[in-house]
Amino acid sequence: MPSLNTSVSLIRANYLFQTKPYKNLVAGRIPQNFIDDLISRSDIVGVINARVPLKRKGKEFSACCPFHNEKTPSFTVSENKQFYYCFGCHAKGNVIGFLMDYEHLSYIDAIESLAADAHLEVPHENDSFAHQDKLDKQPLYDILKLASELFQQQLKTSERAVNYLKQRGLSGEIAKQFKIGYAPDGWDFLISQLGKTKDDLLHLSKTGLIVNKENNKTYDRFRDRIIFPITDQRGRIIGFGGRVLDKGEPKYLNSPENAVFHKGYELYGLYETRVALRKIDRIIVVEGYMDVVALAQNGINYAVASLGTATTTEQIQKTFRTTHEIVYCYDGDNAGKKAAWRALENTLSVIRDGMVAKFLFLPDKEDPDTMVRKEGKQAFEQRIIDAMPLSTFLFENLKKECDLSSNEGKAQLATKANALIQKMHNSIFKDLLIEELSSMVGLSQQLLESKISSTIENKKIARQQAKPVRGQQVSNHKTRIAIALLLQNPFLATEHQVPENFREAFTKGLPLLYKLQKIIETNPTMTSAALLERLRDDEHETALNKLAVLQTPETENSDNIIDVYTDIIKRLHYEDRDEYLKHKINNNEPLTPEEQSEYLKPPTK
Repeated sequence: MPSLNTSVSLIRANYLFQTKPYKNLVAGRIPQNFIDDLISRSDIVGVINARVPLKRKGKEFSACCPFHNEKTPSFTVSENKQFYYCFGCHAKGNVIGFLMDYEHLSYIDAIESLAADAHLEVPHENDSFAHQDKLDKQPLYDILKLASELFQQQLKTSERAVNYLKQRGLSGEIAKQFKIGYAPDGWDFLISQLGKTKDDLLHLSKTGLIVNKENNKTYDRFRDRIIFPITDQRGRIIGFGGRVLDKGEPKYLNSPENAVFHKGYELYGLYETRVALRKIDRIIVVEGYMDVVALAQNGINYAVASLGTATTTEQIQKTFRTTHEIVYCYDGDNAGKKAAWRALENTLSVIRDGMVAKFLFLPDKEDPDTMVRKEGKQAFEQRIIDAMPLSTFLFENLKKECDLSSNEGKAQLATKANALIQKMHNSIFKDLLIEELSSMVGLSQQLLESKISSTIENKKIARQQAKPVRGQQVSNHKTRIAIALLLQNPFLATEHQVPENFREAFTKGLPLLYKLQKIIETNPTMTSAALLERLRDDEHETALNKLAVLQTPETENSDNIIDVYTDIIKRLHYEDRDEYLKHKINNNEPLTPEEQSEYLKPPTK
């Protein structure tokens, strides 16, 4: 039997690769030179302009910042440096960082998105962790595939299961399309078929196909249930949902979380939708597996289900990467309204201009399965088209809770609405919601916007105060200029190398300058954006991002930049040696004859 620690370790390892702080682990799997090349191939102006319309302003491009609410553009994009910076909220980064922040992508997803646009295959180094990760997971995919095939075979031989699906209006073709199966009644069907060895039993256990009891007894998780395989975006089976044929609890049973299945990130039917449709105009999100299959049976093959949970932010992001319109379909009872409201709250933090979210509530005691069979495809699709816009659902719900005939009620509405609107990214849609709220409560749009902005700013300040800035503070002006020059013009590393003794220099900041020099030497054609990417999650990341956009007479003097940089490096070398020698004298340490002649010697030009 697998230990709990083993399973938790696998889940944790898989999760670590999805989050930014572990970028350096991920970079070990994707060759660093590929990332450098990908950044140099990607045009940050084109990537951002496709999402946030930019206007040329001199050498750069500008727009209202997508990361905070503003009326006057302070968001700039440098085509030369392939870098963006906001002078208002200080958001900054390269093309990978923008995709991560704007589209809420993981580090790997951002790289894969850029690579797909450039028609490149993302290579992976055969490092020990990646190799071991693949070795750990492949047997799980294999056992899940075998289990699915067995379930499908069992469906063909079970007259009772086949009759149940026929009664629900499903054909053999649709069952085959969704790989629907049947888990026979009994405690050891899968164990007897697939658990021949200790390793097999271990894999069955890790995927949750069998349950381990404290007395070392095992039994099948799914028994006498219709089985719906859940696939990932590559079509691999990662888990199952099982529905009882008759009365029983629970009505639906899902695979537990494991190394390959994370319920909050997956959507049942999304892979099948992509296979069925080349162009996906909208996706309808329903609650049950049977709803998805029944809609597909009736020609509505763009439905997905959120695996029995409230639709998560991650599921919404994944859906919006497939289509521009989401229609949430729920029962019209209180439970359905509550689920819809949770979906609305999660959607607000994701939605941007060009995205559409609607809500469809069905009559009491009806679900998509029963409704589409009762009224047919055309009538049901009309319901989808006529679904309630997000803004209507938002304000109608809030108005029910507030008495708008009184100032107190209007204030209550404004407070509740502001708390939701401040979750949103800066967009025209957000402005329109504020404008609508303004007309309801009788306050100016400008005043409401200032209230929202001040709340967001106060939260940001609180976070900054709670979390100290990492990294070494570079206070020396010439050191800051030198680092800024090298960051903004990496070719300078080949024109004038920093002295070797900067590696352990007395002056703060010079070891960092030496570090930059050595990174550039690994790829002399490296761009500024690629150099900053190498230093993602470095202790100096915050300071470096600021210096990358530092504008001074020295950094703007493009005609004589090599001479400026060379002169600064020589002066820094002299000043560092001078400080070192003074330190020795102040501590009564004797100077060598060479150091005595060097002391206070002016720098050479």
